[in-house]
Amino acid sequence: MAGKQAARRNGGRQADAPATVVLPPDCRMAAQAALQAELAAALPGGAVVLDGRGVERVDTAALQLLVLLRRELDGRGGTLAWQGASEALNDAAGLLGLATILELPAAGPA
Repeated sequence: MAGKQAARRNGGRQADAPATVVLPPDCRMAAQAALQAELAAALPGGAVVLDGRGVERVDTAALQLLVLLRRELDGRGGTLAWQGASEALNDAAGLLGLATILELPAAGPA
């Protein structure tokens, strides 16, 4: 019973299961409100997995949002992991010097 209540509080997932957030292909200003809401919903669980494999376009605002997520998780003792990151995401983060902060994995083959 307690497990079901915890899963309900965590958006239907078990308390110890990480929340997976799939970044949109167009990860720019227009997508920020929806992405911010999804990341905020994932934050209370303490473990977030980002899937950036499908990102085709990304801007500074999206990368800033991801850095804020990283810092918030670090402050809470949480974890951030990646299922993958596209070449576009890696390139943009690299140009801004954020690839190390975000701990991005290398882009896989296209």
